[in-house]
Amino acid sequence: MIERRTFLAKAGGAAAVAGAAILDAPEVVAQPKFQWRLSTAWPKQLDMLQGSAHRLAQVVEEMSGGRFRIEVFPGGQIMQPFECFEAASKGTIEAFMAASYYWTASEPAADWFTSVPFGMDPQGMAIWYYQGGGLKLWEETYAPFNLVPRLGPGFAPQMGGWFRRKINTIADYKGLKMRIAGLGGQVIARAGATPVLTPAAEIYAAFERGAIDACEWVGPHDDLKLGLQNTARHYYYPGWHEPGTVGEFGFNRKAYEALPTDLRRILDLAAAATQVDGLMDFHGKNVIAIERIRTEFKSKVELIQFPVPVLRELKKMAADVIREHSSKSPMARKVYASFTKFQLQLGSWDHVSQGAYHQFLKT
Repeated sequence: MIERRTFLAKAGGAAAVAGAAILDAPEVVAQPKFQWRLSTAWPKQLDMLQGSAHRLAQVVEEMSGGRFRIEVFPGGQIMQPFECFEAASKGTIEAFMAASYYWTASEPAADWFTSVPFGMDPQGMAIWYYQGGGLKLWEETYAPFNLVPRLGPGFAPQMGGWFRRKINTIADYKGLKMRIAGLGGQVIARAGATPVLTPAAEIYAAFERGAIDACEWVGPHDDLKLGLQNTARHYYYPGWHEPGTVGEFGFNRKAYEALPTDLRRILDLAAAATQVDGLMDFHGKNVIAIERIRTEFKSKVELIQFPVPVLRELKKMAADVIREHSSKSPMARKVYASFTKFQLQLGSWDHVSQGAYHQFLKT
C-alpha cells in the first residue's frame, strides 16, 4: 500500500510538471498552404516540355510536404499558348512556362534569354545565367512586368527544320514561308523568306493548308511527337537559329513574394533541378528519335546538312540582325553586351577543351 501511494504521488507530480510544460509551450500554428496555377505554351503531346512543368510541380509538392501545390495546364486548356505571359503578369495565374523570345514585342531583350542565332549552346547559356550575370539581367528585364523568371529545361541542340524543297544556296530562301521563332525569323526574312510564328500544336495544320512550306520546332523527339515527318521530306541540320535553346518558368511577383522563405527556396531549387533533368532527358530521347528517323522513316525523310556556304551567309546576316535588334531598347543593349562578351570568353575555353577534343574524334 505504501508503494502504491508513493507511485501515485510520483505520477501525480509528473502529470503536474507535464501540464505546466504544455501551458508554457508556445502555441502551435498550422502553416498556411499555397495553391498555384501554371499554364504553358505547349500542347500536352509534347511530353518533354509539358512534362517538365509537371516535374516542377511534383518536386515542389514533395519537398514542401504538400504545403505548396501547382496545378499545371497545357496551352489551350485555360488560355491560348501565347497568353500565359500576360496572364501571369496580371496575376490571373501565378506561373507559366514558355520560351522568352515569344515576348519580344513587349521587350526586345527577351530574345537573348532563349537563344540567338549562332549563340551559345545550352551549357553555355546556363553558365551565363548562373555565373555570368545573365539571371540578374533577366530579372531586371521582367521586373516591369511583375514577373520573376527562372531558367527552364534546355532543349537544344536543335535541328535546322523541315523543308519541302532543298536549300542548296542562300537564294533558295526567297519566297519560302517558314514557321520559325525568335531572331532566326528575322535572319531568314533578310534572305528573302517569310517567317511565321505558329504555336506547336498548329504546325501540322499550317503545313496542310499551305500557310507554311517549311518549319522548325525543336529536335527529333518532339518533331516526331508532332508528326512533322509527314509534312516535308528534307530534314536539315544543324539548328543554327537556336543552338542553345532554353525554356523559362515565370512567376507572378506578388505571388512569389507572398511565399514563405522556405517555399521560395524550394521553388527555385525545383526549377534548377528541372532545368538539369530536362536537358539530360531531351538529349537522351533525341538519340533514340534520330535513330528512328534513320531507320523507320528512311524512305520518307532525308537528313541533310546545310551547305557550309549557306551557313556562312546566314551567320553574316545574323550578326547584322542581332546588332540591329540590340538597339531597339536600353535593356536589349545591356543584355546584348553581356551575352556577346560572355560568349567570346566562353568560346576561348571551349575551343581549347571541347573543340579540340571533338575535332580529334573525327580523325
